[in-house]
Amino acid sequence: MLENRENQRVPQVTFRTRREHEWVDLSSDEIFNGRTVVVFALPGAFTPTCSSTHVPRYNQLTPLFKRHGVDEVVCVSVNDAFVMNEWQLEQQADRIRFLPDGNGDFTRGMGMLVSKQDLGFGERSWRYSMLVKDGVIEKMFIEPDLPGDPFEVSDADNMLAYLAPNEQQPMDVTLFTREGCPFCVRAKGMLRDADIEFEELVLNKNYSESSLRAVAGISMVPQVFINGERIGGSDDLEQYLAAQQRSAA
Repeated sequence: MLENRENQRVPQVTFRTRREHEWVDLSSDEIFNGRTVVVFALPGAFTPTCSSTHVPRYNQLTPLFKRHGVDEVVCVSVNDAFVMNEWQLEQQADRIRFLPDGNGDFTRGMGMLVSKQDLGFGERSWRYSMLVKDGVIEKMFIEPDLPGDPFEVSDADNMLAYLAPNEQQPMDVTLFTREGCPFCVRAKGMLRDADIEFEELVLNKNYSESSLRAVAGISMVPQVFINGERIGGSDDLEQYLAAQQRSAA
């Protein structure tokens, strides 16, 4: 049975991390004492759900967590420091601290070490998240004890809802551009001025013209998509942002 350890202290362990070409040992006290930390733990680096959803969303929402008093967001997995460092680079998750729990000491202390031998993984962490204040666990979201790898409650949105129930979710914005396009520069400037984060996809680097036609039905750039809706070019974006501003007034 997976135990909820709210109101208990986190396990006292040493994390063997790697910076550049040196080993750096970090204690639980260094990570948690006198700080507010969001932790999410998962079965393994480079695995599908962890890479496609769990890590990216926590990385995206980290600024909102910090706005509401969180000092750091930490990802823990029963992997060694080399694997965790490479995974962080691959994920481009520079807002999160990746902590290697290679021997499973922290995970075992949390009562979350489970057998994944049927998959050839050995012992790994059950998926969960928690809010830790000054070394004491305030809140835990533990995935249900079901077969497989359930992912229902330990996501970043659920943690944000606990921390700040009235916080508005950030928009998901993608901008199709090409190099040397002045209208693309204008669109990016408007988004930055509105303090809206966006992902930029560059023609012939991240996508082809035929891909843009398939998605947008048009090959002109820029093309802006917000929360799954095609907004259009820079003029369309200007009108959209103006309407958003009026509705917020």
